[in-house]
Amino acid sequence: MKILLDTHTFIWLDSQPEKLSKKAMDLCQDTGNQLYLSMASLWEMQIKVQLGKLKLKIQLEDMLALHQQVNDLKVLNFSLAHIFQLQALPFHHNDPFDRIIIAQSMLENMTLISVDEKLKAYNISVFW
Repeated sequence: MKILLDTHTFIWLDSQPEKLSKKAMDLCQDTGNQLYLSMASLWEMQIKVQLGKLKLKIQLEDMLALHQQVNDLKVLNFSLAHIFQLQALPFHHNDPFDRIIIAQSMLENMTLISVDEKLKAYNISVFW
């Protein structure tokens, strides 16, 4: 299964795994699943670190490299199709980072792991 991690899911997987639900942790640890992180999540985290709204245990680039090595995490880049998919999304969620992650999940047929209940209003597979 292709798993797309929401931003908070990636942060918690790295530094506070006890915050993940058992289902979320099981999906992340299942070696039969392929884990992905959206470029949008990296962008969001970098902005929040620079604004002082997010404190990470290690530098973001080191955190990413660690999970790429340990969890075979892949980065999901944006495409024009992802951006154009935004037009089809109703405004159940106004956060631009979450909206692009939703569009990516739809187009790439990925299961999204997120605690955000608003995401369940979209036609995507969301687990927590």
